[in-house]
Amino acid sequence: MLLAVGALGSSNPLNDLFALGQGTGDMPAKAPIVKRTEPPFVATPLAHCRRGSHPEPGVDGRVPAGSASKGLSCNVKPIGHQGTEGGFKVFRYVDTHGHVCAFYDTTLLLPLNALNPGAGSKGVAVLDMSNPSHPVQTDTLTALPMLSPHESLNLNPKRGLLAAVNGNPATEPGLVAIYDVHADCRHPVMDSTALVARFGHESGFSSDGKTFYATATALQEITAVDVTNPKHPTAVWQGHIQSHGMSLSPNGNRAYIADPTGKNMLILDTSQIQARKPNPHAREISRLTWKAASIPQNAIPFTEHGHPYVLEIDEYNQSTLNPGGDPDMVGAARIIDIGNEAKPQVIANLRLQIDQPGPHAAATKAGDPGTGNAAQGYAAHYCNVPTRVNPKVVACSFIASGLRIFDISRLRHPKEIAYFVAPPKPRSENGESDSDFAMSMPAFAPRQRQIWWTDGTSGFYVVSVYKSVWPHARRSHKPKRDGAPARARGQGEDRDPTLRR
Repeated sequence: MLLAVGALGSSNPLNDLFALGQGTGDMPAKAPIVKRTEPPFVATPLAHCRRGSHPEPGVDGRVPAGSASKGLSCNVKPIGHQGTEGGFKVFRYVDTHGHVCAFYDTTLLLPLNALNPGAGSKGVAVLDMSNPSHPVQTDTLTALPMLSPHESLNLNPKRGLLAAVNGNPATEPGLVAIYDVHADCRHPVMDSTALVARFGHESGFSSDGKTFYATATALQEITAVDVTNPKHPTAVWQGHIQSHGMSLSPNGNRAYIADPTGKNMLILDTSQIQARKPNPHAREISRLTWKAASIPQNAIPFTEHGHPYVLEIDEYNQSTLNPGGDPDMVGAARIIDIGNEAKPQVIANLRLQIDQPGPHAAATKAGDPGTGNAAQGYAAHYCNVPTRVNPKVVACSFIASGLRIFDISRLRHPKEIAYFVAPPKPRSENGESDSDFAMSMPAFAPRQRQIWWTDGTSGFYVVSVYKSVWPHARRSHKPKRDGAPARARGQGEDRDPTLRR
């Protein structure tokens, strides 16, 4: 989440690492921002809500005042709940001894959660998920970056490292905390807390678990931190590039960067950083924008039958940081073909009907809860896939519309198959409004058809998707070597003892 605030990047001696002032570092030549032919600008169709659902009263994605007092659902059943607040990321992990855990941050906006008297949680919650119907909190991580990680909480499943950098809606000094979760995920062990980045807000993690990237978002600053030895992290590259969220290719040689102010996705060559070349340089390969670009949030690479794609997510609408922008042009999400990384192209949109300009304007005029705030309302925030090789499902947080689940078995023709809107709770975080506050990146237990997710004002949920709508993976060709491992430990379905039930 990025909000417009004053005095961004103000001078702070803690940020004067490497004798570099803000605005210096590696400055690759900028690639031109290009817009290419897109698919029709229409809402994603919604599947029929089966028996046992408690559907919305009208337009898909719209939650009028009072309609969700007991929650709304379509083709899902909530089976577990824990906590009273939720933040921006949820992770699932299976450690080397078979313990199944969840990690989620609880701080939406410091100090509203972490320091407010009467707040029910602080820091990063650690849950024992041996019984998903009864999550048990076993630990709380309270190192300073875990108290206010903003959107930077990140997990490397290969090495079992959980990391975050200090953040807020703009940026903060780059204090990075790293925890080891591989031996007993129920009780993470701190490896280090060190001022090794320059600023923080969001992050990236290489698949090999050796490079953690801290992104400033509000400033043109990215720091690559070598965490080969997580007890002694060191900065190895400083980039003068603006990045909201960023994700890395499986080999670490490419970064997919959501540019929040340039309103585009950047594909960046990071091979010299990954190879630890002396004085490494990055190279911009391409930049792509699109019709509804608002504030690009994150970009997640995946492959389908070995062909590379990116799932890109925008937050909010075009007026959030631009007073002259269209408040009814909502960013939502999209699938981008990067088979030719020099010429990426949008091939499909993931949008709710309420995200379309006409219905969105009508709901805003009607005063639907949350629509009076450009940083809430009917817009996307984070999405995720259960695997980066041949995923069939995408789950997204659409802020006032709750958790939304899509079938992407046919990449160019996605469909919405399920949703869950938690009972709203008027609180300071959502402006005391009767609206959901769905901000988190979901996690999956796909063989159980479960999605783990948090709502900002009511905590952590486990929802089970109906078997009748969950897409079944077709037999696929062997993925190319650049695909992510299908059973990385973080998705560890083969290691999950609950699957034998």
